[in-house]
Amino acid sequence: MKRIQSACICQTLHFILKDDVPHEEAVAQVAHEVERYKASLEKNRIRHKLLEETVCPDGSVLLRLIKQYNQSPVGSYLD
Repeated sequence: MKRIQSACICQTLHFILKDDVPHEEAVAQVAHEVERYKASLEKNRIRHKLLEETVCPDGSVLLRLIKQYNQSPVGSYLD
């Protein structure tokens, strides 16, 4: 028999600009979408650790994070 002792998922998310929107508006939309995503993690009580948030030269945003996988225990992953 086996049991999961700890588990997390490592993700890199790229929030890209919409092509059919003026650049300044697209950058603002991406910033808002990133904030909504981070708020949803908090609202849903998903344990996570933001490793890196990078704003690319075009205004898009890259997020690297580790987050809880399902309801598995996270062990020392988020320390």
